[in-house]
Amino acid sequence: MVGMYKYIKEAWKKPDAVTLKARMVEWRKGDAVEKVEKPLRLDRARALGYRAKKGFVVFRVRVKRGGHKRTRPHKGRQTRKLTIRKNLDLNYRNIAERRAQAKHINLEVLNSYWIGKDGMHYFYEIIMVDPKRSEIKNDPKINWIANKKNSNRVLRGLTSSGKKSRGLRARE
Repeated sequence: MVGMYKYIKEAWKKPDAVTLKARMVEWRKGDAVEKVEKPLRLDRARALGYRAKKGFVVFRVRVKRGGHKRTRPHKGRQTRKLTIRKNLDLNYRNIAERRAQAKHINLEVLNSYWIGKDGMHYFYEIIMVDPKRSEIKNDPKINWIANKKNSNRVLRGLTSSGKKSRGLRARE
């Protein structure tokens, strides 16, 4: 017997291009960080820890593609500081998580996943948790995130994409 989540996973291996393209047209018109009612990829969200209960919030984040190279400062520096030696080490998913965290500082990033890309943007859904809610504090599966030592996980590189950016995971 095969469950519903397996069929959802199979459908996302070859998504309907017309439907996804129409969705992305709408997503481009919206804000860069936008709250959604429910996850688009329910199978992926549940696998990463999402539960349909109070305290869990899902955001869709749009990140512009390309341009990771830092711009050269024009003036007001020492000459040796004017050169560009490094590119940005973060991946797009980690940038999306950081932007969601910066916009919603009362929530903690649990995890995230890819939902699409077009010529200009990547789109991710970020699963965030409100650690102050009693539903989260009383749930033994997720109450670890309410602990003070687990705050600002995304800024310390402790999410899945952060670990990949730090070189702690080979592939995704």
